Amino acid sequence: MNSRNPVAQSPSPAPSRTSVPIDLVVFAVRAVEFLTVILAGIVALYFWAHRIEESSIRVYGQSMLLGALIFALVAEIMGAYDVDCHFSVRKAWQRVMGSWVVTALFLVTIGFLMKVSEDYSRGWATTWFITSAVMLAGTRAAMTMWIRRLKGQGVFNSRVAIYGASAQGQKLAQYVRGNSKLTISLVGFFDDRRDGRVPVIVDDLPVFGTSDDLVAMIRDGLIDQVIVALPWSAEERIRQVVQKLVLTPVRIRLAPDLANFAFAHRPLVLLGDMPVITLFERPISGTDAIVKRAEDLLLTSLIMLFIWPVMLLTALAVKLDSPGPIFFRQPREGFNNQRFDVLKFRSMTHDLCQTDGVKQATRGDKRVTRVGRIIRATSMDELPQLFNVLKGDMSLVGPRPHAPSTRANGRLFHEVVQTYAARHKVKPGITGWAQVCGWRGETDTEEKLVKRLEHDLYYIENWSVSFDIYILFRTVFAVIFPKNAF
Repeated sequence: MNSRNPVAQSPSPAPSRTSVPIDLVVFAVRAVEFLTVILAGIVALYFWAHRIEESSIRVYGQSMLLGALIFALVAEIMGAYDVDCHFSVRKAWQRVMGSWVVTALFLVTIGFLMKVSEDYSRGWATTWFITSAVMLAGTRAAMTMWIRRLKGQGVFNSRVAIYGASAQGQKLAQYVRGNSKLTISLVGFFDDRRDGRVPVIVDDLPVFGTSDDLVAMIRDGLIDQVIVALPWSAEERIRQVVQKLVLTPVRIRLAPDLANFAFAHRPLVLLGDMPVITLFERPISGTDAIVKRAEDLLLTSLIMLFIWPVMLLTALAVKLDSPGPIFFRQPREGFNNQRFDVLKFRSMTHDLCQTDGVKQATRGDKRVTRVGRIIRATSMDELPQLFNVLKGDMSLVGPRPHAPSTRANGRLFHEVVQTYAARHKVKPGITGWAQVCGWRGETDTEEKLVKRLEHDLYYIENWSVSFDIYILFRTVFAVIFPKNAF
């Protein structure tokens, strides 16, 4: 709660102390894991000492040293020593184990190419690789818990003062306090305005005084960093404050303008020498787009290699069950809102199939044929969309494409949710995250459409090959135990 009292005494400043740089602890983690790899090799040597000649010990030692050096390099490249990894055991294990697997494969490859693999005991090498993995996992877990405990005690926190106690400074303080990943202890606010416009306490943080008071506290060794939180339009005021602070031995930073806090989670990049905020990236672009396309072509080809008899029998059943074409083509909206014809096995009587003004199928729909009920319940009517994937109109995994005229509760989809078009940032898919989470079938209520959209946007922002594979596995179970398919 803010209280205004321009003549009140300023609270006592925080006591002097020195924080431990987190980089120093990260260096310790590097050293411990480097030694862990060597120690694991020594343990493996102990178990296989009866099979290894004494004269070869030096060669084994050189291999262990080389392995530790390669691991240190690979772990650095794979981000195993990034700050965020030291506060999450799961993330740390992923990167450390990934680094060790790459290291092991690299060592095996070197041994094969240099024709020296026969000089080493396979038992020792296997034991070393396994022991290292176990010891690295245990070591990193213990180190992570230790670092998290130190962080909770504020050991790494630098003492930060905010210059500017107006709305911008208050917003900055709220952001810092709400971000558990930051190693910052807020000392309080400073502001040269002493005419009653500035409170003495802002959300239990004191306003100590003016910029001269700030410089005095820096000289007393009570502050490590200053963040200037003034409107960017106040250029002259910012310049005057910075001129005073630049003479002191602390880090000085400029807080984002008030409007920028709405996009605080967005990445900052350099446009030449000028920092700019990336509000939205084109999802699954560049290398990711190439990888996803290769994934689609490879997996689709493999799937069709195994299921072509099923597709052939389904086509024959559709043809024999009712007059009309085997396939049903319907306009749908795809990537970038471009129209394309989605391909399905026809599941409704030919004269009642709709290509425009589409009414979604409902439970007990009289338009659905006998074979149609079976292939819709088992999702076999979707199989011809594999040709859409090969053509490039669709992906195996992505937001399901809808006909432009489809409605939810009598309203067009884009009328229900204004951001509905955001799902067209990527190619539509045969299956998707929304479908495997149960949001498939008829969207007869606006809530169902909103939930489907939420899941689609989550997929777009969190795409990865492993996520696609996971969704495909979930799809198999969704087909075996169908819900909302009729």
